[in-house]
Amino acid sequence: MNALLQLLALIRKEFLALLRDPRSRFVLIGPPIIQLLVFGYGATFDLNDVPVAVYNPDRGALSRQLLARVEGSPAFHLIGEVESEGHLRRLVDERKAMLALSFRSDFSRNLEQGRSAPLQAILDGRNSNSALIALGYLRNILIEFDQEVAARHNGPPLPAVLKVRAWHNANLASRWFIVPGIVGLLLLVVTLVVTALSIAREREAGTFDQLLVTPLNPWQILVGKSVPGLLIGLLEATFIIAVAVLWFEVPLRGSLGALYFGLLLFLLSIVGVGLMISAISVTQQQALLGAFLFLIPAVILSGFATPIANMPEVVQWLSYLDPLRYALVIVRSVFLEGADASLLLHQYWPMALIGGISLLAADWLARHRMY
Repeated sequence: MNALLQLLALIRKEFLALLRDPRSRFVLIGPPIIQLLVFGYGATFDLNDVPVAVYNPDRGALSRQLLARVEGSPAFHLIGEVESEGHLRRLVDERKAMLALSFRSDFSRNLEQGRSAPLQAILDGRNSNSALIALGYLRNILIEFDQEVAARHNGPPLPAVLKVRAWHNANLASRWFIVPGIVGLLLLVVTLVVTALSIAREREAGTFDQLLVTPLNPWQILVGKSVPGLLIGLLEATFIIAVAVLWFEVPLRGSLGALYFGLLLFLLSIVGVGLMISAISVTQQQALLGAFLFLIPAVILSGFATPIANMPEVVQWLSYLDPLRYALVIVRSVFLEGADASLLLHQYWPMALIGGISLLAADWLARHRMY
């Protein structure tokens, strides 16, 4: 009972130290809100305003109908029609148009007579990802247009038509993929910084030696430093999940219990890493530097923005050491796929293993740094 009261007193002291320090309060409140809004609105793979330039010497009814479809699409906006192909290419070179369409003068006549009608599409390939997405949008418009023209002129149907059905994200909204991932990303940032500063803050303030002469054991000091990070992380997670569902309208289809269990294991692993960094840091500046040295590779290797399968094989093996990798799979599976705990066991145990090893390493480092 005595040990428990001492532990609770240390946990209370840690909370007070966090909440009284203006810099710590800002780390807890400011960055999560700012990053949530920036990533939620700014980080998207969708294209909603692709500038399109057109060279159309045909002026026939069918070419005008196709242009109306392109202009009516929410992904494109027509910046104007030009009088020469040279002007068209110049607009692409000057980044005024991402997509340029060049019709032949016999485009409408060929279609009305049942012949093929070539259409040249020029894409700005400097941003290859955006160019491929814009090409995909244009391809869908052309397929629908071809089907309509074939039906209207009693022509043969297209030899093959691809029927696409997207599971788990029917509208292919990239926000549904990115916003759940922000839960894991922000938890990583906030929890790692809070725990990495915990022991280093005591050393810098000169109170760590006072803590050592108390009746607390080393493991009690570590637990006392860990619990605030865990509780703050869970509160942050609850806030971000609520914003994702209520503000960004991302569906939460799976089990909340499975989600929070995965987040708890993720937080344990991050707390372990943070305490390791804090145990070997003398100043808060060193602790912050150590935290960010871990953060950048962790985010890159997690698959948050780029698929892990596209990475070199050696890097893919390294990603198995990254707890954020597993957390992102859990969060996105629960949100979009409706997964429950039984489907996520293969994601739970690696994080539990990472958490156990990192906490034991933090305990060993702390003991050696204490004495």
